[in-house]
Amino acid sequence: MNQIFTVEGMTCGHCEKAVTQALLAVDSQAKITIDRLHNTVQVESEKPRDALAQAIAEEGYRVTV
Repeated sequence: MNQIFTVEGMTCGHCEKAVTQALLAVDSQAKITIDRLHNTVQVESEKPRDALAQAIAEEGYRVTV
């Protein structure tokens, strides 16, 4: 399932790495695409949306959608 999140606060490569690692901890098979310019994180995963959003939030980023 392809899921798109709007994430506030990602400003650098370190931010992308932190979000990617958090998502992979929830689903090691997830395919992740991050677009900092548009503040979006696209995740192809069968895991529940809430679990993925929580992983991002636990890294300190605000998930708005």
